[in-house]
Amino acid sequence: MITGQHHIAVLCSDRAAALHFYETGLGFRIAEDYVRPERNDEILMMEGYGFTLELFIGGGHPDHVTGPEAYGVRHIALRVTEIEKEIERLAALGIESEPVRRDTFNHRKMTFIKDPNGLPIELHE
Repeated sequence: MITGQHHIAVLCSDRAAALHFYETGLGFRIAEDYVRPERNDEILMMEGYGFTLELFIGGGHPDHVTGPEAYGVRHIALRVTEIEKEIERLAALGIESEPVRRDTFNHRKMTFIKDPNGLPIELHE
């Protein structure tokens, strides 16, 4: 029986850049930190907003395919209030966003940012 979501795994190439984005920028906090010398990587379990991100920090992975998009997880979406203020806050941290637009289904404001390795993150008001 499935009882809920456990985590979403994200591959990252640089620890400092990932923490700047996910911790400082998006507000997740490190809950657990595992170094795996045998795999030359580190796993950070980041918690926030009722779910967990599992960041695999290490090299050797190909770039994230966004154009043309590849099959698989397309993006992660976060709910925000006052999207323009959130965009300003992120911009002050060096995190750029696309122009705000309206969702074609619910007509709410939305935009996208990308993590340091190109993973799209949707911000949805």
